[in-house]
Amino acid sequence: MKLTEKDILVDGINISYIEEGEAEDAVIIFIHGFPFNKWTWENQIGVLKERYRVIAYDVRGHGESIATTAQMNLNQLTDDLFSFMDAIAVESAIICGLSMGGYIALSAVISQPARIEALILCDTQCGADSHQAKQKRMDVIDSVQKNGLTQYAHDSVQKLFCEASLTEKSSEVSSIEQTILHTSVETIVNTLKALAARKETCSSLHQINIPVMIIVGESDQITPPEVSQKMQDLITGSSLQVVENAGHLSNLENPASFNGHLQDFLTSIQQISTRL
Repeated sequence: MKLTEKDILVDGINISYIEEGEAEDAVIIFIHGFPFNKWTWENQIGVLKERYRVIAYDVRGHGESIATTAQMNLNQLTDDLFSFMDAIAVESAIICGLSMGGYIALSAVISQPARIEALILCDTQCGADSHQAKQKRMDVIDSVQKNGLTQYAHDSVQKLFCEASLTEKSSEVSSIEQTILHTSVETIVNTLKALAARKETCSSLHQINIPVMIIVGESDQITPPEVSQKMQDLITGSSLQVVENAGHLSNLENPASFNGHLQDFLTSIQQISTRL
């Protein structure tokens, strides 16, 4: 599948992105997890591009988007999203974010709700890091600064994928491991610090009044289904879909099931819009 890759200068940062579909179609923006890139959404773009304007971009420092500052925080990553939308002339969009992408999506809908038409939260959470989680991130920072990324990349894929995927999805596992290895240590360190410092959004979820779907892999070790259930309980009218045979990267591990839920949700949004 050949997808269209583009670049645009946004606030001094070169943002790399994939864009497919027609300008007049409803816009869906995909935000990848940490420390991945836009290509993790390739399966989703392929099935949606005939009906939607589909966009997936590299978060600053990841993929081909070059970071120009040493420091990074979630507010900055959220501002990047809106600046990117401005640059490509998108006033509002459906936002789909996985893990870190979900943190950005939640921050975005809380800060500028009028620009978010619907929300798809994948393998993510609304809580801030616990003290233990922050310490784990600091330990990773110390390790990669001293020893590089090889061990970190190997350990990461063991947690990101469910047990079955580790043996049956060797291509996807290898691709993610290589993606981590090709991310700079500086980006790993700065993003880990940003994620550790992020604020909780759980207390603001009751304000969300747009269509929301939450998706989680049934064997997600990092943000397990009970975490997604907590978010659904806090977002009025939201739905929760559990993807079988998947861990933290549900869109990669079981794309058929993930895409089915995604298409059903998008169809339901269109039906609501048509009735209005």
